Order: sequence, then C-alpha cells, then structure tokens
Amino acid sequence: MQVLVRDNNIDQALRVLKKKMQREGVFREMKRRRSYEKPSEKRTREKSEAVRRARKLARKQAIREGLIPAPPKRELPARKRALPATTGVPTV
Repeated sequence: MQVLVRDNNIDQALRVLKKKMQREGVFREMKRRRSYEKPSEKRTREKSEAVRRARKLARKQAIREGLIPAPPKRELPARKRALPATTGVPTV
C-alpha cells in the first residue's frame, strides 16, 4: 500500500492511509488475530460472512432488475474550501 505525501502534509497522508486500510479490511483482520479463534468459531464466522455477502449480492441484483427500490442516496456535506488570502487592504 502506498500513499503520496504532498507539501509535507503528514496529517492528510495519514487520513488517506487509514481510509485505504479500512477499505482493505486491515483493521478488521488485526482485531480478529489479536486472540486465538477456535476452528468452530472460525467456521461459524466464515459461514455468516458468506451469507452476508450472498444477501448483499442478491439485494444489488434485485435493485438492478427493478424488483426492489434503490435506497435514497445520502447527500455528502459540502467540503470546506480555504478562503483566499487577503492583504488586509479593503477593496472598494
């Protein structure tokens, strides 16, 4: 995994890295490996993950075919933009 650091902005690079790791499931994997998982628990977890994936796939397929309505899209909050720097001289 690779993240570019622009203008020595480490904070932004860390946010991007954490988001990428979240999408890849690295944090979930680390949490799972913290302690021993019995084989029976592993089978149960993997089976429930497979069921969840199958349901998600079926739901997406039904939405594509028009059998169920698509959920309403959430509006993302507007991004804050940096204001242009002023020289302190009022413009008339």
